[in-house]
Amino acid sequence: LRMILDIYRDLNPVWLITDNGPMISSKEYANSETGLHVVNEGVTPYNLRTDNTVSHQHIPLYNIEAAAGLVELFRNHNDESAVDTISIPNLPKCDGAVYVVGDSMYPLLKSGDIIMYKQVNNILDGLFWGEMYLVSVDMDGDEYIAVKFIQKSDRGDEYVKLVSQNNHHQPKDVKVEKIRALALIKASIRINSMH
Repeated sequence: LRMILDIYRDLNPVWLITDNGPMISSKEYANSETGLHVVNEGVTPYNLRTDNTVSHQHIPLYNIEAAAGLVELFRNHNDESAVDTISIPNLPKCDGAVYVVGDSMYPLLKSGDIIMYKQVNNILDGLFWGEMYLVSVDMDGDEYIAVKFIQKSDRGDEYVKLVSQNNHHQPKDVKVEKIRALALIKASIRINSMH
């Protein structure tokens, strides 16, 4: 195989071994089955597991207020309760989308933007530190819903730190047991003009 690839430098090694993809390599070639991103210069970077994309999906757009909160929304996820659907090719797998309310993540996200999310079922093991999440926290019996970065807390493993992009919002340490619902933000949409 090495001798063939040395002689025929335009030959795609993934095609040669697996019979998948184009026979002739372009400058770059992404193999959807193996998740490999092959570059002709001999570098083969590996995509993160969370970077796997779906070529075509219909993401339901929900109204959190109409669903009576994030916990209820996740409990009753179905297409009948969606106000609409979003279809963008080659996005990571998403469970739903909601509108952003508030300015805690400004300028990264602003009120009215749409975020697409993947629900996290196992909160303790499903966290990626430093990533952005849609989070529901129990605050004395009331549901506090926010979009925040989740970081490790200085107060120990039973806490997480919710951090805003906007400097006017201070970080908040909350007990993990107070998190009622959690979703990893996968994408966002901003509409710049309504004209």
